[in-house]
Amino acid sequence: MTAPRKSLVAGGVISALISILHVFLTFRPDLYRYVSPGQDSGLAQMAEQGSSFTSILTFALALMFAIWAMYAFSGAGLIRRMPLLRPALIAIGVIYILRGLFLPSEVSMVLTQGYPFRFAIFSLISLVAGVLYLIGGLQRGKGSSRAEP
Repeated sequence: MTAPRKSLVAGGVISALISILHVFLTFRPDLYRYVSPGQDSGLAQMAEQGSSFTSILTFALALMFAIWAMYAFSGAGLIRRMPLLRPALIAIGVIYILRGLFLPSEVSMVLTQGYPFRFAIFSLISLVAGVLYLIGGLQRGKGSSRAEP
């Protein structure tokens, strides 16, 4: 298995796991307290009050991450070719990296303000996923990568 293909499989697994997390959030709104910054998060409060908005939004995010996983697996040749594959992989990578750019400020807040460490981990995961998608997406257009399914 080539490095770009391995990168896409790893990125796809990350996206799939994030999708599963969001499915759990849809059915277990009490978990919002863990993944939302601050104990008084408006989103967490809405979810605990049974807001259908948070359930719909969370399910939509689960669906989005599942589609992102499918694009990674498609780029790795594990499933059929998805439309606009290379641009989608690059766009997904950029979105993840933009989310990951919060890492330095979150590490600073962890060290100086007692901000939960898990949020820095969430940013690090996003940064890693973005790099994996970009490695795979950018390599798809080079040489023999184009011939892969």
